[in-house]
Amino acid sequence: MCDLARPILEKEQNVHPIETPVTFVGDIHGQWYDLIEIFNKAKGWPPDVKFLFLGDYVDRGYFSVESVCLVVALKVRFPQKVFIIRGNHESRQITQVYGFYDECLRKYSTPNVWKYFTDLFDYLPLTCLVDDKIFCVHGGLSPVLKSLDDIRALDRFQEVPHDGPICDLIWSDPDDRVGWGVSPRGAGWTFGQGKTEEWNHTNGLILTARAHQLVMEGYQWTHDNKLITLFSAPNYSYRCGNQAAIMKVHESSLDKMDVIPFEAAQRPNEGPTMGRRTPDYFL
Repeated sequence: MCDLARPILEKEQNVHPIETPVTFVGDIHGQWYDLIEIFNKAKGWPPDVKFLFLGDYVDRGYFSVESVCLVVALKVRFPQKVFIIRGNHESRQITQVYGFYDECLRKYSTPNVWKYFTDLFDYLPLTCLVDDKIFCVHGGLSPVLKSLDDIRALDRFQEVPHDGPICDLIWSDPDDRVGWGVSPRGAGWTFGQGKTEEWNHTNGLILTARAHQLVMEGYQWTHDNKLITLFSAPNYSYRCGNQAAIMKVHESSLDKMDVIPFEAAQRPNEGPTMGRRTPDYFL
């Protein structure tokens, strides 16, 4: 499956164009039953509904393998109806710390599956552009990137660097501050409303949409409604108690977007002791 996905992703652009209507999905983090709930809330699966996933498919949850397999399989089967970009957890270093590597070892007794996917992650596009009006990224902005053409010029086919523009796109966060600030994450930057407004104006955008941050209601409009954060992993890590949300974008207009909050799905017999058991949805 990874071999089939690689040439599809390799041909896509760093700023990959998409047309509406499309449903935006934030972080998933291996929460399988909540991923299935996303399709229920969207009222359809590909190819009937077009999806844009904003990164962080693995780590934290018990079903990173199943979740990333489903997302990638849908991308292979419906390449013009499913779009996936890179999050900060789609990297070798992060997945060795936060669960995906250990899950692969537990389920397959070998790190090979982890290697197949982390090699594939190097091919994921960095951003998407919906109707030339909505900029979609996992993390946020970068002080060294002034235009979409600057992103288009990047060489993305590599492990996520520890610093620089690729790191910034995947790690940065919006803030209430003015200008740029040092990120408490230790990677990327924080950026204030003025930087979002400057970015949107320079590039002819009406909105920047991103994921990356836990927000308790599942979504958060900030920077005078010029930026939205979506988080699609409810009750994150099975303990945070947050709602999740997706957003259906019918047209590239702020009054043609519907945010759909949802609660955590029921999780029958879920846990790390399940070992190799295949969820019923795969049968």
